[in-house]
Amino acid sequence: MPRKRKTPIRMCLGCRQSKAKRELIRVVRTPQGEIELDFTGKKAGRGAYICPSADCLRKAIRGKGLSRSLESPIPEHIIATLKEQLENR
Repeated sequence: MPRKRKTPIRMCLGCRQSKAKRELIRVVRTPQGEIELDFTGKKAGRGAYICPSADCLRKAIRGKGLSRSLESPIPEHIIATLKEQLENR
């Protein structure tokens, strides 16, 4: 009988709901200090998770949850880039 695998659960920083890791998008601070979206969930670096909606990204930025989780302030041009990448997905 095959084993049942556990589904990793992560919390969205915007809406604060726990969901399966594959349903969320990872925002990562790379070892070089760059902040970018990680749609694969496998890039190296410190990660934080948000729902695939611009509203959750806005809430995570406004509530300072994203910068706190990534342990780095998020510049305005990076926020614009993240919003653009999220909309183009």
